[in-house]
Amino acid sequence: MKSLKNEETSVLIIGGGLSGLTTAVALGTFGVPTILLERRPGHMQHPRADGFNPTTVEIFRSLGFTKDLIPEKPLGFKLRRVRVHSLAGEWYEELAWNPQKQAEAEDQKPPEKEFSPYRGASTPQDLLEPILVQRAIDLGVDVRFSHEFVSLKQDDGDITCTVNIRNGSSYDIVAKYLVAADGHRSPVREALSISRSGHGHVSSVKSVLFRSPALAPYLSRGPTQFTIDQPDLKAFMIAYQDGRLVLHLPNDREYTDSTLESLTRQAIGAPNIDLEVIESRQWDLSALIAEQFAVGRVFLIGDAAHSLPPNRGGYGANTGVGDAYNLAWKLSHVVKGSSTPALLATYEDERLPVAWLRHDQIFARSDFKTLQKDTKTSDSDAVEALPDAAVEFGQIYRSQGIIGADISLPSAQTPDKWAGQPGTRAPHVKIQHNDRLISTLQLFGQSWVLLSSSLSWQSAVAELKARLPIDISFQHVQNGPLDDSSEFLEAYGLSEDGCSLVRPDGYVAWRTNSLLGNSLESLECVLQTVAFIAK
Repeated sequence: MKSLKNEETSVLIIGGGLSGLTTAVALGTFGVPTILLERRPGHMQHPRADGFNPTTVEIFRSLGFTKDLIPEKPLGFKLRRVRVHSLAGEWYEELAWNPQKQAEAEDQKPPEKEFSPYRGASTPQDLLEPILVQRAIDLGVDVRFSHEFVSLKQDDGDITCTVNIRNGSSYDIVAKYLVAADGHRSPVREALSISRSGHGHVSSVKSVLFRSPALAPYLSRGPTQFTIDQPDLKAFMIAYQDGRLVLHLPNDREYTDSTLESLTRQAIGAPNIDLEVIESRQWDLSALIAEQFAVGRVFLIGDAAHSLPPNRGGYGANTGVGDAYNLAWKLSHVVKGSSTPALLATYEDERLPVAWLRHDQIFARSDFKTLQKDTKTSDSDAVEALPDAAVEFGQIYRSQGIIGADISLPSAQTPDKWAGQPGTRAPHVKIQHNDRLISTLQLFGQSWVLLSSSLSWQSAVAELKARLPIDISFQHVQNGPLDDSSEFLEAYGLSEDGCSLVRPDGYVAWRTNSLLGNSLESLECVLQTVAFIAK
């Protein structure tokens, strides 16, 4: 039954998972009228993603999430994985959790701490999502559960979505833009007939979420991931910090509830121990990339855009959060009339190659290497495994919104090799700011920032801030109280007279190594180009 209710908003988000909620929080931070719809009545109980890279923590910090809300991993934290007969039985050997990072460490390559002021985070997704929801609501985002997308119609000016409510009624929402964050089966993507390609189906898994306080003595030994290796049981178990555990079984048969409990006890190795099975779920793991990330006023993010299997690099959820952060500031600029809609075309140009990079890197690594045969990759049949730090911190964006990101440059490398190259994430450097030492990354997130060790650019930025419809600030960089800017200049690839222009998402849009003849006019021309400023 369709009601007479009809609503309007600037941005409509379909899907209340990590990528959708991150988009909602970012849009709320920018003050963009936003509605988010989630078909489920609440959050899933399964922990799902819980390994968040430092770059994702950077995004969360820029959106106002403190360490109290989203804590970082303890200093020196190391994920440990062991091969065991059972949790309470024989432990055979400890396995390298991430062979790629272990090899990099042995080669004495720079650790993550040199590239970010933050460590990763391990808050399970089912605990993280409510934090994001509350933040979005506090920022004015209209979050609605039990609302399911049905259909859409778009024209040159608007998108009209029909939505079903769990009570049986339906209504229309008219939005300027729609963000599809509705998962790997994405009804929005299907409605737009967007095809996908990639490795395809990887496996099906049956997961059992359970709790057993009596297992604490075994878990206190340190490892949190267990490869169960028995003649008649091959499985994988993860222990979470809040005492819950998940057993992953191959979904190669029908499981009854009693069978699942029996197999869980077999994996534990203590058949008479007290055990509470919370729930079980089936997961289909696949590697598929949408052929388009945007159609008209609709944008795909997260699993709707790229379904990537769980992996030791954490490329699934982290990639979705990156999508959200890339898209949100652009939507804000366009909705507010600061930029032309052409800015939005840079979302697909920048994020689609990142999805393919991470797809290919998953299957170039040892844990997925055996699946490499017959894989369709974006470039070639043989893909070299890049350092994890290059994939996490060092992908390059190429679009009309970046000046100087030549096609001949590699798709990713570590930040020290990029040295502030336009199209890459602005490097982390400790600088003096308002009488305290901070990271350059703490300057980004809300506006455009021009960084320089020379004050010669300051007046031009002040003039353009007053003249242009975008927010831009100037940051005079000192590494310390002695006005030594050498570390900054080296990291950003600048001369003393040069400057680096950084976008709201913390990516370098342009840089120069000399004072231009007319710095005001030249800088304005650059901003007109990279920000697609509306005239």
